[in-house]
Amino acid sequence: MNFTTDFRTFEAKGLAPVDTRAALIDEVWRGLLKRPRSLVPWMFYDSEGSRLFECITTLPEYYPARTERDILASYAGAIITATDSGYSRPLRLLELGAGTAAKTGMLLDAATRLRHEVIYLPVDVSPDALDAACQNIGCRWPGVQLQPMVANYVTHPPKLERFQGSTLAIYIGSSIGNFSPQEARAILRNLRAELKTGDALLLGTDMVKDEATLVRAYDDRDGVTAAFNLNILQRLNRELGANFDTACFRHRAHWNRVESRIEMHLESTREQCVVIPAAQLNVRFAAFETIQTESSYKFTRNTLDALLEDAGFVVEQTWTDSRQWYALTLAGLR
Repeated sequence: MNFTTDFRTFEAKGLAPVDTRAALIDEVWRGLLKRPRSLVPWMFYDSEGSRLFECITTLPEYYPARTERDILASYAGAIITATDSGYSRPLRLLELGAGTAAKTGMLLDAATRLRHEVIYLPVDVSPDALDAACQNIGCRWPGVQLQPMVANYVTHPPKLERFQGSTLAIYIGSSIGNFSPQEARAILRNLRAELKTGDALLLGTDMVKDEATLVRAYDDRDGVTAAFNLNILQRLNRELGANFDTACFRHRAHWNRVESRIEMHLESTREQCVVIPAAQLNVRFAAFETIQTESSYKFTRNTLDALLEDAGFVVEQTWTDSRQWYALTLAGLR
């Protein structure tokens, strides 16, 4: 069956329904009642957050998206060729955190040239982003079979149906860096459990580099990343009836050298009390108290290899840029 834009009718067997409101309430209770306070990154990606993130990827300071796109433009054909599948066998591309699939198109373009049958299975928490992805792909590559899933792949790992071909799992955009090492291993192990011999993973990772370049990528001069960060509070206002005054919070980004990660925070500019009716919570903030909203881990070759090995993968091939700022790694099953 070929799905194009009507992806909301698709039902994945074994996939738990996504109750976004309940998940938001759970995360508010988990993250805002403890010290230090935190919220999880998937909460960024409502329709407005997804729109803002697409804007971030075009900023001159945000090198990860641009560098990854350049690598894909140069090596998409080599990546598809390196997967274990002959022309006559179907190739399924499973993408975690697909968003609008802007960069994935280069892989799909190569796949449709090099494989007889191509299936694309994007997974994302944002229905709007998936809708845009499916409309774009359905128009440009009408022969690609679309099987989208609206799901939080962290809390509800997708269960794959048996498939008479090879699966290339795609996890790009340096999204794995948004999770702690323990969480990242769990995500990759869950994915590994759904793959079989002959399948592979394409993982995009941002590499350690100078501090100034790293910080600029998460604190751009036009304030787009700040708006993206503050939108998480506006989402709680819209969906849970909270009364966050975003003028009383400011965006902060800094490099944590010990943990090898960029951290994004929202800092309270004064003492204040926020009411979140849907969660039945009142949260008091002191002046300069922060909510950590994102950690973006950066990798070395050693830490990347260790992560993949711990998750049950083995590195087969790596593509990078001339400065080695970013890496796309093809890993098989160990």
